[in-house]
Amino acid sequence: MKSMEKKQTAVEWLSENYNYITWLRNRDEISQETADRCRRDYLEQAKRMEKEQIIAANEDCSTNESGEFLTGEQYYNETYGK
Repeated sequence: MKSMEKKQTAVEWLSENYNYITWLRNRDEISQETADRCRRDYLEQAKRMEKEQIIAANEDCSTNESGEFLTGEQYYNETYGK
């Protein structure tokens, strides 16, 4: 039997990384400028991860109003826009 590896959601990943940056900043190991840049970069990465997770979760299992099956990418674009 294959072991079930728990994957992180984009929100869990972002929270973990934000907490780490805050910890580094509180210890004065990084500057405020570096912390801000890291947080911006992490937020963009989390948005990409969320999109990928939504697409994967809806691959070939969603339909539009006409009852046509949608790919995960189509579902994402119709639901959230490009």
